[in-house]
Amino acid sequence: MKNDPIALPADPTDAEDFDVTVEALDRAQRARLIRKTRTGLGLTQAEFANRFRVPVGTLRDWEQARATAPDFAIAYVRVIGLHPDMVAKAVA
Repeated sequence: MKNDPIALPADPTDAEDFDVTVEALDRAQRARLIRKTRTGLGLTQAEFANRFRVPVGTLRDWEQARATAPDFAIAYVRVIGLHPDMVAKAVA
């Protein structure tokens, strides 16, 4: 972890717990939004990636919080959540 401020300090009574940074919490929230949007549409990762022209490996990295989805991707996912058919038609 970089010099990110600690958002959630480790529980000192739990040897397996660890500090969580602000960056890690943000990455996790973005991952959850993407995953919930996809599953809410009833699509697999491959189906979502194909329908909305997102590389499936990138989608997996975002959903599993291995990479932080950039702001433009979060905006795109929010629009997909509101208007999935319109977006699919626009990128087809």
